[in-house]
Amino acid sequence: MKSLVIIPTYNECENVKILIPEILNLPHDIEVLVVDDNSPDGTAAVVSKMAKEDGRINLLKREKKLGLGSAYVEGFKYALSRSEIDCVFEMDADFSHDPASIPDFLSAIEKCDLVLGSRYLDGVTVVNWPLSRLILSYSANLYTRIVTGLPVHDATGGFKCFHRRVLESIDLDSVHSDGYSFQIEMSFKCWRNGFKIKEIPITFVDRRVGTSKMSQKIVWEAVWLVWRLRWQSLFRRRRLRSRR
Repeated sequence: MKSLVIIPTYNECENVKILIPEILNLPHDIEVLVVDDNSPDGTAAVVSKMAKEDGRINLLKREKKLGLGSAYVEGFKYALSRSEIDCVFEMDADFSHDPASIPDFLSAIEKCDLVLGSRYLDGVTVVNWPLSRLILSYSANLYTRIVTGLPVHDATGGFKCFHRRVLESIDLDSVHSDGYSFQIEMSFKCWRNGFKIKEIPITFVDRRVGTSKMSQKIVWEAVWLVWRLRWQSLFRRRRLRSRR
């Protein structure tokens, strides 16, 4: 299977220089797509230079900082425009997601539709986070599972592999969430559409270089999103019953 790894970036110049070669050195048929939000540190220029030397590197440059969710949506549309792409990855640029785990995702996707890299499947596998951030993340996932019914341990994680049939089933233009919310919404839509989800354990290590993009806005968006998804799900069930 041919895979595309989508990496949204904003001021990740130093990280992409190292991360992209590590991904492309894996013994798999993989390309990389960087979606850059006009990084002031010149991330796009670095990636553009790398792309001239290696045709497996692709770049989408955006005019301004538009957010993680819209970056992935643009990346998904790019992937679907390429008929040879079978699997599509979400992956952070900051090395919190280990590229050495990619083969595990590719092995798992052979028997399912969406593979989630989980920080909470085998206990807690998070390194270098302050306790407050860990509690927030763990609680957010528990809250999501209870409210929406989504049967996964880590709905907010950003290391994922979709089979293209999942993305083809989703109206990407209807997805407007960001951050945690985006991750929850995409997994929820996959589950609601009847696709098989598998979680595999990963070790999440806090970023090596740069600063976190986390904000209170992202957290509160996720808090309200789960209820919107729950209401949409209930409304959909009632509508289906009324048609019978």
